Amino acid sequence: HLQEFVTVLVRDPRIQKEDSWHSYVDYEIFIHTNSICFTRKTSCVRRRYREFVWLRQRLQSNAVLIQLPDLPSKTPFFNMNNPNHVDHRRQGLQEFLEKILQDALLLSDSRLHLFLQTQLSPEDMEACVSGQTKYSVADAIQSFASLNRRFPIEDEERKKEKNDADSDSESSSSGLGPSDDSISCGCKASPASEES
Repeated sequence: HLQEFVTVLVRDPRIQKEDSWHSYVDYEIFIHTNSICFTRKTSCVRRRYREFVWLRQRLQSNAVLIQLPDLPSKTPFFNMNNPNHVDHRRQGLQEFLEKILQDALLLSDSRLHLFLQTQLSPEDMEACVSGQTKYSVADAIQSFASLNRRFPIEDEERKKEKNDADSDSESSSSGLGPSDDSISCGCKASPASEES
């Protein structure tokens, strides 16, 4: 019997403009797992810090006896144009998720799965979990996945640009080395590695 694993990466921070005055950073959350707790074995979604704060509050109110790990602190000096600030926060968010995903009780909370494997807003996640939507948690996760698979062209374009941009960091010291790419295409449009 294979050892169960859940790999979670928080990566690719991007600045998103809400309007001419407001911007925020969001991060890609990549999941690769063989755990039966998960509806999908690979997924990529984008979430912002504020949504992590929401998630932590909801998980805490459900699991009163568990001391949840902390999020990286919300500092008034956070500067999204400062790569060190952004990366420090990214690491903190990743550590937060890694700790949470080791806890069976937290893993049983549907909000966590919607957060990690759909792009639903906190309001919609809340509605889905409390049964106010026509779709179930599993439906939401499956439909997000199939939605994502209709746009392979755009992803190919992005990959090209990305590879050009960081071809010099091929053997980055992330400890994941070249295998990183072979996993990550699982989230994109390659049905081959789906649900094997």
